[in-house]
Amino acid sequence: MATWAGFFKQSDAATSVEGREAIRAQEWREPIRAQVDPFRLRSLPNDQIYFWSKRIDNSRVVRQNDPAARGECLSAMAAAVLLVVLAVSIIAPRAALMMEGYKLESLKVEHQTLLDQKRELEVREASLLSPQRLVEQAKANNLASPGVDQVIHLQGQSDVSYASNKAPRNNAINPASTRNH
Repeated sequence: MATWAGFFKQSDAATSVEGREAIRAQEWREPIRAQVDPFRLRSLPNDQIYFWSKRIDNSRVVRQNDPAARGECLSAMAAAVLLVVLAVSIIAPRAALMMEGYKLESLKVEHQTLLDQKRELEVREASLLSPQRLVEQAKANNLASPGVDQVIHLQGQSDVSYASNKAPRNNAINPASTRNH
């Protein structure tokens, strides 16, 4: 029996009757093998398998209740809740501790910043209140020391008419009575 590859491999000389007889005799002894093409790809694995799906109508199928399945479901949910509570009880304190550590560190940085600002303000205040600066400001504004006749010395008398910050009392108007109206 001849194959297609053997059929196409025949030459013009083999088309004669003698050539055909010789080819048949040779085929009887050993089959003609096709030459291997070096560029031919090998076949894919499971290439001969064909998957066919059949439509199944499950509209008439009714599920039966399983009384044990409900208990298994509830126990599985209880176990899951227990695991979640356990995980949260382990993770939550560590997370809270870490957050408090971050807050504490930021407060330490803020405290150091405030101490540096306080130190700078104290230095600035001291430089503004120094007598040498007051003398420089007086020279810059063309101020001079007062003369002897310009100085008024206050006596240690108890006369409050000079410096009194209190408003004079007026008996006609009572401030407590005006607030309620």
